[in-house]
Amino acid sequence: MKRRIQATQFGSITVDDTVYEHDVVIRCNGVIEKRKKRLSKAVYGTSHIVSLEEAKYLHQKGCERLIIGAGQDGNLKLSKEAGEYFDDKQCEVFVLSTPKAIKRYNKSEGMVVGMFHVTC
Repeated sequence: MKRRIQATQFGSITVDDTVYEHDVVIRCNGVIEKRKKRLSKAVYGTSHIVSLEEAKYLHQKGCERLIIGAGQDGNLKLSKEAGEYFDDKQCEVFVLSTPKAIKRYNKSEGMVVGMFHVTC
């Protein structure tokens, strides 16, 4: 089930009329989960760099692309190891500010995972 993201502002994102006040992951099947930031924070001391472990958590078999909302100002980054992991899985990755990522996600088709950081 494809979700529709309606809005974001600093600290929240609205998906199908539900406001989430934390980072979210939207799976290919439409399931919405709270982002597991601790996977990256354990490695880098911050959740603003996506670690290899978080990349493994985000990826799903058959996933064609991952759209990452990197925060309102685009401060979240993908680690080199995470980027290489997605390359190996032949999963296209877009890292954009969260407002731009939402537009891309809403227009996307196929097997897409979305991860949206709602602050910075």
